[in-house]
Amino acid sequence: MTNINWRRSLIYLILIVGAIASALPFIYMLMTSVKTYGSATTNNFWPWFPLGDEELQFSNYSEAITTTGMDRATNTFLFVRYFANSVIVSLAIVVGTVLTSILAAYALTHMNLPGRNFFFILILATIMVPNDLTLVPKVVMMFNFQWYNTYLALIVPFLVSVVGIFLIRQFFLQIPKDLFDAARIDGAGHMRYLFAIVVPLSKPAIVTTALLNFIWAWDNFKWPLLVTRDSNMRVLAVGLQQFLQGEGGTKVQFIMAFSAMVVVPIVIFYFFTQRYFTEGVITTGIKG
Repeated sequence: MTNINWRRSLIYLILIVGAIASALPFIYMLMTSVKTYGSATTNNFWPWFPLGDEELQFSNYSEAITTTGMDRATNTFLFVRYFANSVIVSLAIVVGTVLTSILAAYALTHMNLPGRNFFFILILATIMVPNDLTLVPKVVMMFNFQWYNTYLALIVPFLVSVVGIFLIRQFFLQIPKDLFDAARIDGAGHMRYLFAIVVPLSKPAIVTTALLNFIWAWDNFKWPLLVTRDSNMRVLAVGLQQFLQGEGGTKVQFIMAFSAMVVVPIVIFYFFTQRYFTEGVITTGIKG
């Protein structure tokens, strides 16, 4: 008889159950987004063929977009404006955090700065400060800088990521020092060595930092709600909240269609970066 590794089988079973439990809300969201109003409100699990006679209501997605209303300034649907703002803010934050994390991590690992380990500890200590504690001071700063209701308020306060600095620094520590010595012998300076050798070798950590910050920026709700006033400056997360409070709030199928369109970009981004993300999470933190 074949020997069965019961311990490994139990681990796989737990992982499968956890994966199914994590996927169920997304499956329910997608299924509800293509139901009719009647099936969505009565929670009819499967109203389509062969158990039912309904058709998939893909028109719910277009109706969810039109239900958000129009932006009079640009004569476009507000959903399009929300989506464009989310893309602009998220990409700007990702580029900014990746760049600052790379430069800070390099300075903390490859440059002989006095007290660099002490400064690294201070950087990590900021994680212990609750975000809500600094929320009001940061909002006041946006008013004082006259950044309220602008892209600057949505982007600038989040151009530095402590988690990104930590992940990339831990990965930089694994790069052999011999490469740096060889590059200096060939006449390469710090910037050339960083972007020609270190950055290409650190793709997993950099992609992991980019993915984590993109997910956070895309889903951010509280800060955009506080520092924006006009509808044309709102992002998708705030737009969804306004959609729930509007006339479409009672139409569950539209809410699920809107939510699906919010989630899809994150899923697509993760699909193309999952290999680097997995490698980055596994390899960072080995040496410190």
